[in-house]
Amino acid sequence: MPSASVPADLLDHLVGTRGLPRSEARRIVEEVVSFYGETAEAFVTRRHRELQAEGLRNRAIYARIAAELEGRRFRAPGLSERQIRRIVYG
Repeated sequence: MPSASVPADLLDHLVGTRGLPRSEARRIVEEVVSFYGETAEAFVTRRHRELQAEGLRNRAIYARIAAELEGRRFRAPGLSERQIRRIVYG
């Protein structure tokens, strides 16, 4: 039974095309969804803590985080109908 975050058709596709056991395909998809589900704020907080633990100072940490942010995707914020309309029509 697929979880809400793992569509059954995606699991079927991975199992059929990659020969993965269903449980492993589910685990991989859940990890990817979790990775891309992190907000920018959560990423910054987590990376700051990790880099501090490595002994870096804030100035170096901020520059590194800024560079890392450029290459990542984050979960989109929820948008109201009005916000969507403003994006479409300006």
